[in-house]
Amino acid sequence: MAFLNPLVLMALAAAAIPLLIHLFNFRRARRIDYSSLHFLKELRRSTLQRVRVERWLLLLFRTLAVLCLIAAFARPILVGGAFRGDPKVSMAIVMDNSLSMGLRDARGTYLEQARAYARTLAKDADELFVLTTAPGRAARGLAALDAIDAAAPDARASAATASIARAAAVLQEEGTHLSKEVYFIGDMHQSTLMDTAAQAVPAEVGVTLVPVGGRAHDNIAIEDVRVISRIVEVGEPVRIDAVIKSYLERPVENYVASLFLEGARVAQRSVRLGPGERRGVSFLATPAARGWLAGRVEVEDDAFAADNAHHFALYVPETRRVLVVRGPLATTGFVTLALTPGEDAVQVETIESTALARTMLSDYDAVLLVGPRVLSSGEIATLARYVDDGGGLMLFPSEVPTDINVLLEVLGGGRINGYAAADGLPMSKVTSLDEEHPLFEGVFEDAARMEQPSVFRAAIYAPKGGAEHTLLGLSSGRPFLQEIRKGRGLALVFAVSPDPSWSDLPVRGLFVPILHRAVHYLAAGESVQGHRLVAGQAASIRLGNSEGRVHVVTPAGEEVTPEQRQLVGATVIEMTTAHRERGIYDVTVGGALVRRMAMNLDSRESDLTAAPDAAEAVAEATGVPVGMLRMDDGTDVVQRLRQRRVGVELWRVLMVLALVFMVLEMVVSTRRREQTG
Repeated sequence: MAFLNPLVLMALAAAAIPLLIHLFNFRRARRIDYSSLHFLKELRRSTLQRVRVERWLLLLFRTLAVLCLIAAFARPILVGGAFRGDPKVSMAIVMDNSLSMGLRDARGTYLEQARAYARTLAKDADELFVLTTAPGRAARGLAALDAIDAAAPDARASAATASIARAAAVLQEEGTHLSKEVYFIGDMHQSTLMDTAAQAVPAEVGVTLVPVGGRAHDNIAIEDVRVISRIVEVGEPVRIDAVIKSYLERPVENYVASLFLEGARVAQRSVRLGPGERRGVSFLATPAARGWLAGRVEVEDDAFAADNAHHFALYVPETRRVLVVRGPLATTGFVTLALTPGEDAVQVETIESTALARTMLSDYDAVLLVGPRVLSSGEIATLARYVDDGGGLMLFPSEVPTDINVLLEVLGGGRINGYAAADGLPMSKVTSLDEEHPLFEGVFEDAARMEQPSVFRAAIYAPKGGAEHTLLGLSSGRPFLQEIRKGRGLALVFAVSPDPSWSDLPVRGLFVPILHRAVHYLAAGESVQGHRLVAGQAASIRLGNSEGRVHVVTPAGEEVTPEQRQLVGATVIEMTTAHRERGIYDVTVGGALVRRMAMNLDSRESDLTAAPDAAEAVAEATGVPVGMLRMDDGTDVVQRLRQRRVGVELWRVLMVLALVFMVLEMVVSTRRREQTG
């Protein structure tokens, strides 16, 4: 128990007054003997016993009445801890301004309700701070009231526990009162509590959750969109997959999803979604132009519009820059002839292997090594870094495998264990292929009728496993074309050189489409789909060499200059949390479009179901007890807050007890006078 007016307790000394009166009220009677009244002695003895009891009762009732009166003025409260005479509080109000706070029920939008609750809470604050779940400084004093009215839905909103910890830190650093309280006002959706990371809160800071809303909302969201096809050309179908998630408790039939490219609807699918089901949907679209195209997948409108569209960028290359590195005595004529520019222009540049060290590989979309014999450690490191950064490398072997094996090892591949030859006679044929691989998508109507080139000489390649995959195989069981993935890029390794003395592949009709598609496949890297960003999350974007400052144009048309730094062969720009508008962002250099990026909502925001144990979840994450305060039950919130802070005051009970004791004292005293009158 504690007291709001502890100094009044000094008056407890007044409780000794009835005792003093009682002690000094003992008058010694004179002794007079009446011989004729001896029979009255027994009556006197019993009367004195009764009077003595009455006196002690009067003393007890008077003392208790005085104690209750004094204690009532001291205002005792039922709380734990020491005496607290100053109940002033430093209060931090955290307003959830995630996009889901734009939902509404019969009382209006959740954010409007949160503003009203915050203004009510502010009335009981001696010192007020206001924060939102979106990044920003805490507003204090009069500015805090303005911050309540200015709060708006923001895609950058963080989870409840992180915001509560941030508010507690503000109170610890800037709060001037001993009592510190954090009130989090939000919809308490699962998405609000999605961050399960521990966020320590000081034990002396009280935490209370204030829920708003509570109505169940129907929602179907697009969680992801990916460009599946790696070889993207004008006039050729491109596969685009979307992931749709239902948050409904009932099935949905014939739900329509649409694909848009450059603002025009190009494909549409209807799907069936079961309760809570997540389903993939595939679209086929045929690009009509080259360059960076803006796209999106849309679903039907529902209560939460923020996740009804998912943006993506599709890149249809205008030209492909291919570097052919020719080793000593290597034949490259068939390669350059097969890559002669056609409708899908390929710019081919051929250099000798001795010039590799001074060539900037980042200027090329794909690099073809034809018969290299000697590779320095620096050249091997440069090639590995090029692949790791998203470049494509094609390797045709030479007769000296030593340096090639070092490169293969760095790339994470297997090794060449010598060569097999048959003195000009076919020793094997290309007999198997992976029909599902993007490299062969749409090439063969019937894979069983594929041409089977004859092989006269081949490298004996031993796969390492892991990130490797055999695309074409020989009848001997050895790989003919092997794929190795490293970092963001990949490498293709042929078992033969593009020379008729190794195989008749260069003079077969299969050679041109395979080489073209291989170059397109390598050149695609990650560029067929632009960078995918999450609203409110920072990201580093790596671009190729840029001559001039890089600018970013937002979906609203605003041009901003991001922080950028130059690396060897690349420029890196920083997308900060200030970028939160969903849509397509254009990256330009000197006014020319060089990249497109798609920014979408964090898919976890789509979960609008209420968390059944919000207080327990936050308490576990913060390490402090967490209360729950409902402000829509019609009671006096300010009074409840005060009771929660200082406890239940007992002065009314003590006043009633004092009155009871005085009445009892009066009854005993009156009866005594009547008996002695």
